[in-house]
Amino acid sequence: MLPEHVQQKLDALPASPGVYLFKDRAGGVLYVGKAGSLRSRVRSYFQAGNSDDRFFISYLERELGDLETFVVGNEKEAALLENELIKQHQPRYNVKLRDDKDFLSIRIQPEDAWPRLSVVRRPKPDGARYYGPYDSATSARQTLRQINRFFKLRTCRDTDFRARVRPCLQYQIKRCPAPCVLEVDRDAYGAQVDLAGLFLEGKHDQLVDDLERRMRDAADAQDYEQAAVYRDQLRAVERVRTTQRIATVKAVDQDVIGFVRAGDQVEVALLEVRDGHLKQVRTFDLKGVTLPDDELVASFVSEYYRLGGTIPDELLLPLEVEAAEGMEAWLGEERGKKMKVLVPQRGPRVRLLEMAKENAEHAYREKARAKENLEERLQQLQKKLRLPILPRHIECVDVSHLGGADTVAAITAITDGELDKSRYRSFRVKKASGGDDYGAMYEVLSRRFRRGRDEEEGWELPDLFVVDGGKGQLNVAIAAARDLGIEGLNLAGLAKERSAGGETKVVERVFLPGQKNAIVLPERSAPRHLLTLARDEAHRRSNQLRLKLGKRRRLKSGLDDIPGVGPKTRAALLKRLGSLKAVTQADLEALQEAGANKRQAEAIHRTFHGAAAAPDVPADAADAERAALENAFEEP
Repeated sequence: MLPEHVQQKLDALPASPGVYLFKDRAGGVLYVGKAGSLRSRVRSYFQAGNSDDRFFISYLERELGDLETFVVGNEKEAALLENELIKQHQPRYNVKLRDDKDFLSIRIQPEDAWPRLSVVRRPKPDGARYYGPYDSATSARQTLRQINRFFKLRTCRDTDFRARVRPCLQYQIKRCPAPCVLEVDRDAYGAQVDLAGLFLEGKHDQLVDDLERRMRDAADAQDYEQAAVYRDQLRAVERVRTTQRIATVKAVDQDVIGFVRAGDQVEVALLEVRDGHLKQVRTFDLKGVTLPDDELVASFVSEYYRLGGTIPDELLLPLEVEAAEGMEAWLGEERGKKMKVLVPQRGPRVRLLEMAKENAEHAYREKARAKENLEERLQQLQKKLRLPILPRHIECVDVSHLGGADTVAAITAITDGELDKSRYRSFRVKKASGGDDYGAMYEVLSRRFRRGRDEEEGWELPDLFVVDGGKGQLNVAIAAARDLGIEGLNLAGLAKERSAGGETKVVERVFLPGQKNAIVLPERSAPRHLLTLARDEAHRRSNQLRLKLGKRRRLKSGLDDIPGVGPKTRAALLKRLGSLKAVTQADLEALQEAGANKRQAEAIHRTFHGAAAAPDVPADAADAERAALENAFEEP
C-alpha cells in the first residue's frame, strides 16, 4: 500500500519530460529515472498487469517513503539531470558497474606542449581526450605497452620532464625523441599523438591508410629513416587488425548491447565495433538487479558512458528505452558531434544484437561454471585444514624489515578465491625494533585483531587467518588473539621449506593450533594454490612497503643535510618537483621556481651537482618499459 502523500503526488504528475526520484522513509534516494512523460512513466510502475514493473515495485513498496520529480524542457535535459542526480546520490537500485574507482581511462591532453599518455580513474571535463574505460590495470598496461612500443611519445612525468638534463633510456631504445632536452619537430610529434589516438579508438583502417600515406611521403622525400618508422608502425597495426573479426560491411563505429538475466542476476555484453571490425567484447556481471529490462538497459548505458566509455557513431540497443531521444542528445553532446541510438528490427544490425546476446549468455555460463569450481576448491581447503566453515574470506600477514630498520607489515586478503585489494591493510611497526620478528608480528596482529573484535567497519575478522611462518609465528598469532579475548578465529601458519635429502624441491607445510605435525600441501592442489597466493602477495606487498618507507627516509635525509635548507623549503621542493631525483637534476632556475631562494638553490645544486650530471636511466630496456608504464599511472 502506497503512502497517501505519494498517491497524491502520482495523481498530480504532469505529462511533461522530467526526472523522478523514489525515496525511502528516511529520505535516502532509492532510484533515479528519466521520462518523456512523467505522468505515464511513473504511474506505469503501479499499474496492474506489468509483470516486470511489479517485480521491481515489490521491492520499492517495502521501502518507498516519498516521490520527488523535476520537470525539464525536453528529453535531453532529462538525461543530463538524471546523470547528475545519479552521480550525486548513488541510488541503491540504479545499475552500478562496481565503484567507479575500479575503472581506468587513458588520458591525453593534445593542448600540452608535449602530450603524454596517463592513466586516470575519473575523467574530467578538461578538454583532454579519454579512452576506455578499462576494467583492470592489466588491460590498461597492455594497451600502453603497445602504444609505447610503436608510437614515439614521451612517458616521463611532468616534473621529471622539466628537470631532465640529458635523454633517458627511452631515447636510447628509440621510443621517445627526447623533447625534454633535444630539438624536436612539434608537427611530427603531434602526428604521433594523432596516430596514437586513432589506435586507441580502434580505427585501424583509417590508421593504416594514414600510415601508408605518411610512409610514401617520407620515402618520396628520401627520409628513409622516418619511412622505416612508419613501416614498423604499419606492421604492428596490421598484426592487431588480423585478430579482429569483420562484424559488418558498414565502416562505422558501433557499440552493441546484449544481456541475459536469471532473476536478479544479469550479464551484459557490449561489443565494440570500430570501422566495421569487432574490436573487443566486454562483459559485466550485475547482481541484485530488480529493474525492468528497459530501465536496466538505460541505466547501464548512463553508467557506462559516465565512466568514460568512448561514444560511437551508433549505439544499438535490444529494446526500446524511455526518453531515447534525450539519451541520444546527451550522448551526442558528450561526444561533441551527433550520434544515433537505434533499436534495429531487421538487417545486419540485428545480427550484431544476436551476437551481443550470445556473448552475454556465454559469459554467464562460464562464470556459473567458475563459481561451481570455486565452491569445490574452497571445500577442498576446508577439508584439508579441518575448518568448521567454508573459507570464503582469507587473510595473510607478512612482516618485512632491513637489518631491523624500516619494519613494516602487510595483510592481504582473498575473497571467494580472488585477491581482494579493498581489504589489504598496511602497518608500520611502532614498538618492536632491532629485528624482533615475533614482537613485530604480535604488535601488528594485536592492532588488526583488536579492530576486528571491536567490529569496526571494513575490519571484520576473516574465516581463516594465515601467518607467513611456522610454529613460532603461529604461536604469536594465537597469543595475540587470546590476549584480546577472541575465540573461534581459525589460524594457520604457512612455511616454505626445502625437502629432506638435499633436494631442491620446495615443500609447503601448514601448521595448525594444537597439532604437532604439519600438513604437507600437495603440488598443484587447490589448497596450496589459495594459501600460497595469499602468502606470496603478502610477501610482495610488505617488501614494497619497506622499500617505499626506506626511499622516503633516504629522500628526507638527503635534503636534511644541506645547510640553510629548512623543512618548509624541503617540503616545497619535493611537492613541486615530485622527488629527490628531480631535485638533484634541477638547475638553479628550476630550484628557485620550486620555492628555494638563490642562496638555497646554489647550496642544493652544489650538493647534488655530481648526481645531476649522471644519466638517470634504468638498468635495461625491460626496466625502462616498466618505468614508462608506471609513470602513466601517476595522475596529472
